[in-house]
Amino acid sequence: MAAVADEDSLRRALAQKQSSIDVQGGAVRQLKSSGAAKLDIEAAVQSLNALKLEKASIESQLQAALAGAAGGGSSSASRDAFRQAVVNTLERRLFYIPSFKIYRGVAGLYDYGPPGCSVKSNVLAFWRQHFVLEENMLEVDCPCVTPEVVLKASGHVEKFTDLMVKDEKTGTCYRADHLLKDFCKEKLEKDFSLSAEKAAELKHILAVLDDLSAEQLGAKIKEYGITAPDTKNPLSDPYPFNLMFQTSIGPSGVSPGYMRPETAQGIFVNFRDLYYYNGNKLPFAAAQIGQAFRNEISPRQGLLRVREFTLAEIEHFVDPQDKSHPKFSDVAKLEFLMFPRDDQVSGQCAKKLQLGEAVSLGIVNNETLGYFIGRVYLFLTRLGIDKDRLRFRQHLANEMAHYAADCWDAEIESSYGWIECVGIADRSAYDLRAHSEKSSVALVAQEKFSEPREVEKLVITSIKKELGLAFKGNQKMVTEALEAMEEKVAMEMKADLESKGEVEFHVCTIGKNVTIKKNMVSISKEIKKEHQRVFTPSVIEPSFGIGRIIYCLYEHSFYTRPSKAGDEQLNVFSFPPLVAPIKCTVFPLVQNKKYEEVAKLISKSLTAAGISHKIDITGTSIGKRYARTDELGVPFAITVDSTSSVTVRERDSKDQVRVDVEKVASVVREVTDGLSSWADVLKMYPLHSSETAEE
Repeated sequence: MAAVADEDSLRRALAQKQSSIDVQGGAVRQLKSSGAAKLDIEAAVQSLNALKLEKASIESQLQAALAGAAGGGSSSASRDAFRQAVVNTLERRLFYIPSFKIYRGVAGLYDYGPPGCSVKSNVLAFWRQHFVLEENMLEVDCPCVTPEVVLKASGHVEKFTDLMVKDEKTGTCYRADHLLKDFCKEKLEKDFSLSAEKAAELKHILAVLDDLSAEQLGAKIKEYGITAPDTKNPLSDPYPFNLMFQTSIGPSGVSPGYMRPETAQGIFVNFRDLYYYNGNKLPFAAAQIGQAFRNEISPRQGLLRVREFTLAEIEHFVDPQDKSHPKFSDVAKLEFLMFPRDDQVSGQCAKKLQLGEAVSLGIVNNETLGYFIGRVYLFLTRLGIDKDRLRFRQHLANEMAHYAADCWDAEIESSYGWIECVGIADRSAYDLRAHSEKSSVALVAQEKFSEPREVEKLVITSIKKELGLAFKGNQKMVTEALEAMEEKVAMEMKADLESKGEVEFHVCTIGKNVTIKKNMVSISKEIKKEHQRVFTPSVIEPSFGIGRIIYCLYEHSFYTRPSKAGDEQLNVFSFPPLVAPIKCTVFPLVQNKKYEEVAKLISKSLTAAGISHKIDITGTSIGKRYARTDELGVPFAITVDSTSSVTVRERDSKDQVRVDVEKVASVVREVTDGLSSWADVLKMYPLHSSETAEE
């Protein structure tokens, strides 16, 4: 709140100072035109220059305040330079490169090179360990090609859209919200003449951007005079564009399908079989890692917004009447940055909250959702994400789907700002209900009672004759909608029908309101004996964008340090051993046959221990070989400088210890597997002076 207030006060001070400059400038011109004394003119000019200096000082303060609000106090230029250094290193060392590069590439498609594949493989292996194995999840692998009927039921065919505008002369397409967002951000960051009121207006637009309709977006684009970025040509009105890649299944073309935009639907349609596999017991979770596809309108920001990407998704099925979690106490004491919706709306910043307190205060809807928020925090920080640049932001009311109980995003700060990398949502029973209705297959769970219970049951009876006369071809859809009403909605309808005789009722499947009269439906409650309770489970869904997490990890791990001679800056990726593409390297100090034999022997031991490594027997200086592997993020380097013992160097501290040849593989394995730390190694083995080795 202080930063916002400071920015507002600085903008007001700047406006006042500009007003004073305008007045003083007028006074100087008046003195000159009236032939005033030279001393009077000089004094007035001196006052004008002093005011200009004061204005420049306020502008510097405002620039610093804006940079601090944008992220870590760094300027836009320094963030861009840092990002360019990271991306250049990643592409040069083949972590990733644009796909089809020799054909000039295709926007939004990237290839992972050898080190990038290794990092991705290690991240996914840890994801499986942390979630699938530790939580006893059921892993599935479903096709990428999905029949249209599945995605119609889920709502993707109708609603999986972004609003697009076209350059009216060239036909180039842009995402409408991105153009408005870029305009607002640039004005806020670079236009110091903005009044505090105008700045507040632009900030409000950024806060509600996701909730703007096509008409509202179009109006703002016209109001601010936003044109096509490349040509400055006028833009069309925004219109929806479906982001799914369409295809046809089979040669006839009569069976339409899409490349899946998410992996979750494959789990939902398999719920009945998974529930049976799990012994007809709740709760349980299913997980899937796989490719997803989105035909982005204007991909940008490298790996952060692409057209094909890897998702890792969990669907945790739970009784909607009991969302407690037996292991919640394991994460309840975790404390990290959280950004509840109330704090966002009131203009405050994210603050540290204890997870248990957030759940008990109702900030987080339930224990199971809270448990997964805690597990996601542990997963990301163990990968190497900086905990001070990680926050959990609650969706605003306008961002959430109508059926969702609560949604949080794990956002990681990068040079692009705060990036959503994991979504953790309580989706209630929406997905299973939607597929049940479309497929006519009951996707439900049962709770068997030890003794029969008398329960009050809602009974909705449609009067088919009356509905048929009123709605003809739409009768079936209206009937299904009436009989699928939840109790609260049904009882409200009953009261309205009794008092008014008719009521407006929205039928999703035909997309409009219809008038229901008292003679068309009977709604009552009856006491019945039941031996079991049949219900549709709720779903808690953590969804991980693996490419986004990996890119943020690259930025959080990257730094530079001076070479030994001090004549250049060397790049380093400080990956934890858990995700490093190569765990260690093996170097003979000099080209010597005995040393090379020892290096090969150590290489065999490392292979047997399952440790990825690289052996380098080139004659390059050891310092250059260290620098080369530091740039790949290799945490340990074994240097062979005798036949009986070797040195092990740690990447970030550059400390070295001397270890016997027979023990070195087990030492490296213990540290890379997390069984011991480098600090433990320093206590156990003698420190080796690295003065000569680094030269």
